[in-house]
Parts: sequence; C-alpha cells; structure tokens
Amino acid sequence: MDEINFKKNYSMQTLHRSIQILRAFSLENKMLTLTDLHNRTGLSKSSLQRILSTLVFEGLLHKNEETKKYQLGLELLFLGNLVEKNSSLLSIAQPIMEEIQVKTGESVSLNVIEDNKRKCIGYIKSKHELQTLTFVGQESPLYAGASAKVLLAFFSGEALEKYIAENDLEKLTEKTIITKDSLFSEIMKIREQGYAISFGERLKGAVSISAPIFNPFNEILAGLSLVIPSPRFEEYDEQMIIELLKEGANKITQAIRTFN
Repeated sequence: MDEINFKKNYSMQTLHRSIQILRAFSLENKMLTLTDLHNRTGLSKSSLQRILSTLVFEGLLHKNEETKKYQLGLELLFLGNLVEKNSSLLSIAQPIMEEIQVKTGESVSLNVIEDNKRKCIGYIKSKHELQTLTFVGQESPLYAGASAKVLLAFFSGEALEKYIAENDLEKLTEKTIITKDSLFSEIMKIREQGYAISFGERLKGAVSISAPIFNPFNEILAGLSLVIPSPRFEEYDEQMIIELLKEGANKITQAIRTFN
C-alpha cells in the first residue's frame, strides 16, 4: 500500500472509530469510563485513549478528572442548535420557495451566513433546461452576487465596516465589484430599497434577485433568492419579480417570529 493510500485509510479508520465512540453514549448512559467505552466499541484502550484526547481537546467530549468519566461535550450542543435553527428555517421557507418556483419556473434558493460566507441551505431547481445550477452547501464570498450582498447589507454598522476593511475583493467576473467604496455604496442602496439585484457578478450570464429574512430581534437571518439566466430575464416584469421575492421573504420573517 502506498503512503497516500495508507494515510487516507488510516484517517478514515480514525474517523469511523471516533463516530463509534460518540454513538456509545445514550440517554441511559450519559457518562462512560474508558472501560465502558472499550466494552461498547471493542476498541483497544490504547486506541481509545488517543481518540478520546482529541475529542476532549475539540470539545466534542468532556472528561471529569475526578471520576475519569467521559460525557458528550458542549460543542455538540452548539452544532445541534445550528441544525435545529436551520431545520426550522427550512421547514418554514420550503412551501414559500415552492410557491415562488411554481409562479416563475426559476431556481429558488435559501442562503445563510456561515464563517463570513454565503452558504446555500435550501434549493429548488428551475423547470427550464437552461438554468443556473446551485447546490446545498455551496459557498461564496459575501461581496459578490445578490444572494450574498443581501446578507452583508444588513450586518450591523461595525460588523459591516470590519468585513469591508479586512477582506480583499477578488474579481470573479468582469461585473464583480472590486473597490471598497463602490461596495459600500451598493450595500447602502440595498439597505434602502430592501432587496439586492445583480447581473453576472459572481457567475457570468446569471441574474440574481434576493430579499432579506430577519429573526425575531430584527437581525439578518437568511436571504431568499431567485436566479434567472440573463437571456430569459428580459421576459419578466422586473418589479413583479422583486415584489414576489420581498413578499416571500417577509412571509418567512413573520412565520419565524411566530414560531419563536
């Protein structure tokens, strides 16, 4: 076995063993000793100790130094809260996204901010053969494209200034905004009008319109976006599309506030 394959297989084996360890815990067995984990997983104690040290270091497990027992760590609680948050948002947004897709026939996506990037968490594809493909999990910088800029636009003033100051604006297409003054002006315009629209800023040939979704504290939570290939965009009433997106985003915002 060559060195690359050995490292890959070893990494996969370690990951598999880590998952085995985490799954050994249950409602009935919230705290387990090294021996308990050995009996439940069948892993050698030497292997367990190495993996347990890493899981404790990363916050996925907590070790009580007095009892020498392990329990699931707070990092898992944090990750679980992210899943619950996005799941609730998706369940509320899904029927509204479907309604917009039926009315327009175009691709609809739901995007959030993660690690100072736009991340797609929901997507309904266009019914047309010519379409701009997106996928759940896709990420892009916050300065390019309507789906990203609508999120950036509703940062707090301090957070917005910090983002613009600390991030380089790389040219993704010939339409990408690459000067910080121009980006700031565009962001102010988006805030004022309550939506973002872009023409090929991130992906050449794509027109994107996005509207903001807010949480109960009136903070930006997500963005609802419609993506249309530019050759077909001229067939639509632009103002009608904008109002449709804004109305859909507002419905989600109101439902989120009621849900919470």
